[in-house]
Amino acid sequence: MGGRDLQKILIVEDDAKNNQMLKDYLEDHGYACTQAFSGSEARLLFSMEEYDLVLLDLMLPGISGEELVSVFSEKVPVIVLSAKSGLDSKVEVLSSGAEDYLCKPFDLPELLVRIQVQFRRRRKCNGTEAGEEEKRGQEQTVYSYRGWTLNPDTQEMAAEGEPVELTRHEFLIMELLIRNPKRVFTKQMIYEYAWGEEYLAEDKTLNVHISNIRSKLKKSGTDSYIQTVWGMGFKLS
Repeated sequence: MGGRDLQKILIVEDDAKNNQMLKDYLEDHGYACTQAFSGSEARLLFSMEEYDLVLLDLMLPGISGEELVSVFSEKVPVIVLSAKSGLDSKVEVLSSGAEDYLCKPFDLPELLVRIQVQFRRRRKCNGTEAGEEEKRGQEQTVYSYRGWTLNPDTQEMAAEGEPVELTRHEFLIMELLIRNPKRVFTKQMIYEYAWGEEYLAEDKTLNVHISNIRSKLKKSGTDSYIQTVWGMGFKLS
């Protein structure tokens, strides 16, 4: 990322309150954010500064979001945030190059996961070296939850002081849960974060991985920390 410390997000939202809410939340989670309140301002900022991702409302003063999708998506991932929930609108902007589409109102933790998915996909495309450079800016913290510790830099986990050998996908599942310990995550959100791919409802892969993680945690007596929320997904106890 050109040596920059934090991943930079351009927030394009004409509602000042919503724009500020997004900025505060994302900066609390380690991102650097720039605000634009019109389509014209967004295009100007985009031409002057390098960004890693754009959050884009569609109904904007000046230049509409629909017109900007193709401009932004040539260089960075675009996540559309819109009150337009119709299929035609989704098809149009996704066909124009947007990577994701989130209907308003939405939960901020879900938006965060979708952003993380985009950056994870980008790291896979750019190779290990680029991925490690991004990690240095965002994942230098060792996360802890009850008797667990998780180090994203070394990809190591310990439970009650004992190492837990996890596969890459298992580690990413644990990373998401530990970083958001009070959140209930749907299977779709966990899968898309860990695999960076669209989740298919009949896919049993995630259940198998959760079962494997619990088995590896039994020795430490912490396997019950991962709770199944029936009809929804998983959370930490």
